[in-house]
Order: sequence, then structure tokens, then C-alpha cells
Amino acid sequence: MKISLAQIKPKLSKENIQKHLFYIQKAIKENSNIIVFPELSLNGYNLMDLVYEDAYGIDELEVFEDLSKDIDIIVGVALREKYRIFNSAVYFSDGKIAHIYHKNSLPNYGMFQEARFFFAGDTLEEFQTKYGSVVIAICEDLWNSKIIDKIVSIKPDIIYIPTASPARGFKNSGLEIEYKWNSILSTVANLSGTHTVFVNRVGFEDGLGFWGGSRIVDPNGKVIEKAKLFEEELLHFQISKQLSYTQKYLLRK
Repeated sequence: MKISLAQIKPKLSKENIQKHLFYIQKAIKENSNIIVFPELSLNGYNLMDLVYEDAYGIDELEVFEDLSKDIDIIVGVALREKYRIFNSAVYFSDGKIAHIYHKNSLPNYGMFQEARFFFAGDTLEEFQTKYGSVVIAICEDLWNSKIIDKIVSIKPDIIYIPTASPARGFKNSGLEIEYKWNSILSTVANLSGTHTVFVNRVGFEDGLGFWGGSRIVDPNGKVIEKAKLFEEELLHFQISKQLSYTQKYLLRK
């Protein structure tokens, strides 16, 4: 299975859809099986009051249903369902929506104000695709021990983590937030025996700078491919599920 990680720089605008179409076509030309975009990739992250105007209804995303006949697609979107708006990831495959996930853990501290503008999801479920069983979690979800426990108990074939992580903790030795994410991703991948795909955005919004560094972590907790820091990039990687099956077998011993 060939995966494309679209480490993009969204704007606070619905114009982001054009950038998505551009990168999807590039991934199709690379014969990728799936392309994954960051958290809130269609809207931009720091929406605040704009969320009420810029949230999408599911019927506005039909273009991705059509494109998913050629490639599976995961987008991040502020999704309106009746009177509620969620921070969501939508998985498109074979011309239809295969799964919608609403972010469970909404940060509401410091630079983060998501709980003021979004409703929280209350489920995290495995779903089946033609490339195996999948779990999607969004950014802050991976800092929640209950969600990690749930993922570890499911042991899916692959975990996708769309993210909008601002850069913080600059040190001579590197970016502190990157080290923290590495620790979390390696732990989840190792305990679940699962390939873990982390797709972080780049760019700036109202003083927030996003660091990128999207990566794939193998079931042994090792980073096997990593995107650049602070730059847009479309990263491609071929995953062999056989390693995941082997690791799961060992974890049961």
C-alpha cells in the first residue's frame, strides 16, 4: 500500500479545496493508494468565530467522493451536522464516504480554544477499508490516555493521525514538541503493533507557526519516513502490512 502524506499550508479560507485537488492529482500520478491531509486542512486551524460561516456540510464534499474512485482520501474539516460543528476527519473511498470521525479531545488552554467552538465527538471506532482495518484519531486525542488505551485494545492495521501542532519549545537540541510527539507516536505504534501515520500541517496563522515533520512510525516504534520541518511537502511511502501482522503476533506472547 502506497501512502501520500500531504503536509500542506492551509489558509483560513474555503479556497483550501483547490490545494487539496492539486495534491490529490499529484498523488494519483504517483500511483498512491491513499492520501492523508492534516487536521482542519479544508478550513485552516485558528477559525474561532469564522467556524460558523466556514464550516462545511457533508454535501459540499462530493468532489472528494468522485476523486476517491481513483484514490482513498482523508481530509480534515470543520463539519456541520444540524446545529453542531465538529473538528472532523472524513475518509472517502470507492466513490463514497467510508467513515467520519469527530475529534474527541478538544483542547481549551493556552493557545488552544477548540472547546469554545466545536462539539466533541464521543466515539472512536475501527472501520474496514480495502487496505485493512483503520483507526483515525486527531491531534490532541493522542494526548489522552483513555484514547490510547482504546487504540491499543483495537490493534488496527493502520492508524491515521491528522494534526495541527504549533511549534513550541525551541532549543539548541531541536524542537521540544517534536520530541514529545515522537515519544507518543512510538509508544502507540509499539503497543498496538500498528503502522502509525502522523500528518502535521505547516504555515502561520495569527501568530501560530506549525512545524510539519509528518512521519510514518512502524509497529516497532521506529520512524521510517519523515517530512521536512516548516515546509510544504508531499511525502510518499510504501507500507508492508506483513510487519504489522508479525508484530501483533509477538505482542500476544
